[in-house]
Amino acid sequence: MNCPLLTATLAALLSGATAVLPCAALADTLVDNVNGISVDRQGKVTRFTGMVIGDDGSVAQLLSRRDRRPERVDFREDGRGRIVVPGMIDAHLHVMGLGLAQLSLDLSDTTSLEQAQAKLAAYAAAFPDRPWLVGRGWNQEKWGLGRYPTAAEMDAAVGDRPVWMMRVDGHAGWASSAALAAAGITAATPDPAGGRIERLAGSRAPAGVLVDAATALVEAQVPPPRPQDRDLALHEAQALLIRHGVTAVADMGTSTDDWMTYRRAGDSGHLRIRIMAYAASVPEMLLIGGTGPTPWLYDDRLRLNGLKLYLDGALGSRGALLKAPYADAPGQSGLALTDGTQLRNLMSRAAMDGFQTAIHAIGDAANREALDAIDELSKDFSGDRRWRIEHAQVVDPADLARFGRHGVVASMQPLHQTSDRVMAEARLGPDRLAGAYAWEAMLEAGAPLAFGSDAPVEPADPFAGMAAAISREDAAGQPFGGWQPQQRVSREQALAAYTAGAAWAGFAEGRFGQLEEGLRADFVVIDRDPLLASPEDLRGIRVLQTWIGGQKVFEAARDTTGSARESAGR
Repeated sequence: MNCPLLTATLAALLSGATAVLPCAALADTLVDNVNGISVDRQGKVTRFTGMVIGDDGSVAQLLSRRDRRPERVDFREDGRGRIVVPGMIDAHLHVMGLGLAQLSLDLSDTTSLEQAQAKLAAYAAAFPDRPWLVGRGWNQEKWGLGRYPTAAEMDAAVGDRPVWMMRVDGHAGWASSAALAAAGITAATPDPAGGRIERLAGSRAPAGVLVDAATALVEAQVPPPRPQDRDLALHEAQALLIRHGVTAVADMGTSTDDWMTYRRAGDSGHLRIRIMAYAASVPEMLLIGGTGPTPWLYDDRLRLNGLKLYLDGALGSRGALLKAPYADAPGQSGLALTDGTQLRNLMSRAAMDGFQTAIHAIGDAANREALDAIDELSKDFSGDRRWRIEHAQVVDPADLARFGRHGVVASMQPLHQTSDRVMAEARLGPDRLAGAYAWEAMLEAGAPLAFGSDAPVEPADPFAGMAAAISREDAAGQPFGGWQPQQRVSREQALAAYTAGAAWAGFAEGRFGQLEEGLRADFVVIDRDPLLASPEDLRGIRVLQTWIGGQKVFEAARDTTGSARESAGR
């Protein structure tokens, strides 16, 4: 059995690793002696002990303990009694952002400004020939800074080159003085619509941080990734996702360059995960899709579903659009990145050709605007639209029931709640938290629930997300008993939101998302039962194998004690 040859670069990256490259599928594979679990969208559990995979990479038969096993198969895999669950689906992330983050400076582990400055200085010394230094991950809240960092503080670490670091949420950027100069940003530069240039106290001079639409002023000057950089970034993103048991994703904000990167990988046989893409703009949507969503390509590995729109920014950078001012910044209520008229026009343009719309809305005012627009457009565009609201982090309790009115998909990210809890309390105050990160309320309203990570904002770890969803506690078990514990969901509901629910949200039901006859054989072998595990055990789940389309694409290495360890793709 011969696999397509990797390019020399990717082959070198994989040398010594335990990643398994997908080869031509074997006919009639039997995966036996497993403790198999699948769930439907409502969380109904199906258990099985064996699975027959046909030569098309789909499940041909699920077997119970009493069923006779086929006598003739081309390949047998002994599961040794281990747990098998459907391949996990991340309903909201940024594939190229995740991949490029692996190739640039990551400040997400820093806990102080001084640590960040030290990492910046070391990175600059390691790459003296790079004309720009770029990266992401800083968080002034995590640093306990009580304010944004400044260009002067960036210059203290790297004074000889432009530096541009995106905030952890992707909605603000930190620039050095050289980067501000390259972008022509001065005291006379006005704030762009939907953006804000932070100013030094008592003056109009730019302080060094730009929020939401203002980030484009610097980004326009940063040298863009080359095609080979993008190919490498996709390789890195896929390796990371597969190690975490993620077999399919919804890619939010797909550019034409991103799409062509995915097509290159698909054409060469290197596209392993399944990507449900949402274009970054109407022009890109039309350029990629033309008159409607694309067909499923590469054996259900790639499809353009529709359009991603932004209504507001994020809580951390005070860009989320709120009905009342921020409790910790009384003069600010957030930033409207798209007004109501623009939103309806863009949604209508997408709906005319059957494209699905996914609307980024974090603040309560943004969520109300999105729901108002969906109410209006549902009168003109009937049928199965599956309108999506991405994040839905802060919703007025009076608006929660409206998610169920038109079956609006609540595409939410459990780890945001544990990361944002303290910051959300400061931003909103105690009286405005009832509709924050309200997963159970969404289910009670009848809203389809789909879970993701927003990677690279949060780690692309679905089992850590499940732990947060069932406990409302962070990795340290705080706060004890859970934050707003009435919004916890069951283990079955959490697993459904990461599998069947996420597939349905992307019009992929009937193709993947569950383990049942006729669907793609995407599954993960793990070391414990997620429906019985404690939150702590969920966070510790080890992915032992990942299969996509009936082909094993990852197997964990084993150390001398026989325990699995992750090593592929590093």
